[in-house]
Amino acid sequence: MSACAGLELLPSPFAEEEDKTANWSAGDYYKEAKKQMDDENYTAAIELFQKLEARYPFGTYAQQSQVDLAYSYYKDSEPDSALSTANRFIRVYPRYENIDYLYYLKGLINFNRGIGLFERYLPTDKTQRDPGATSRSLGDFETLLRRFPNSQYAADSKQRIIALHSNLALYDLNVAQYYMKRGAYIAVVNRCKNIIEKYPKTTAVPRALLLMSDAYKRLGMADLAKYSQRVYNLNYPKGMPPLYKVDDREKTSAESVWEYLELDK
Repeated sequence: MSACAGLELLPSPFAEEEDKTANWSAGDYYKEAKKQMDDENYTAAIELFQKLEARYPFGTYAQQSQVDLAYSYYKDSEPDSALSTANRFIRVYPRYENIDYLYYLKGLINFNRGIGLFERYLPTDKTQRDPGATSRSLGDFETLLRRFPNSQYAADSKQRIIALHSNLALYDLNVAQYYMKRGAYIAVVNRCKNIIEKYPKTTAVPRALLLMSDAYKRLGMADLAKYSQRVYNLNYPKGMPPLYKVDDREKTSAESVWEYLELDK
């Protein structure tokens, strides 16, 4: 009996670790979470922001902690959670004084979505990606500029839109070239028209004009083929604008914009 009694006095190896934050105030939580975020310890910051939201959902720090939580998710490579948090915040607090930042953050999340470690440091063609996130990012930045034209994030958003337009145009060009190889000439024409109408200031346009001219020829539409060639000649009298070279491969104008502006960092 005495032995058993002695065993009962031993602490259980499965006892839960004491929560040192159990008696913290909302200010304590926010101060420590912000410190972890500033130190780039995003996982720790996320845990603290979550506890703050759970224990003090309507306190002084309720709004700012959710904004910081969305940012921490973004930096911790959790885009789904970041977008969910940002969207919920916009829905619940549409009149928040810095609501433009949430739209900007959504744009950043989608802008960088799908960029893995290798794509950040190795020369891959961003125009080959599925354009879904790119299109959503474009929508986020355009919404920001439309609703908050004087936002402090407007200038950066405009630069990112330039890169996004270029990427989307070159993606369509890649698709059009694929259709050309398959002999789907009507699809080629439609893709090229889309480039010319939606992204008129990109370097994909002259290439689209020539590709469209070739497709019309193959369709037996000589007049339209000549017209496309004439439009190209009038707008590009010095010939095809260059694609930039890097090492031994061609570098797209979109990649040049991204890297010059350091937009994918």
